[in-house]
Amino acid sequence: MRRAHVVVHGEVQGVFFRDTLRGAASEHGVAGWARNNSDGTVEAVFEGPEEAVDTLVAVCREGTRAARVGEVEVSSEEPEGLEGFDVR
Repeated sequence: MRRAHVVVHGEVQGVFFRDTLRGAASEHGVAGWARNNSDGTVEAVFEGPEEAVDTLVAVCREGTRAARVGEVEVSSEEPEGLEGFDVR
């Protein structure tokens, strides 16, 4: 199990970014959450098999058609045993 904490900078709010992450998490069996921050970033946590979490991080780097992803900060954390995926 791997846990990644991600902060995505750029034009990433109001472009279905969090919903895209929810769909990808469901497809790949990844738990966690995603939220918009007041500074314009999207923050997310992904927990699951390493390859699946890597896929979600790649989705963050790619973004959506309407998004313009700038920097993507990724840090590893200890898994907490999350279940499901929440958009906050």
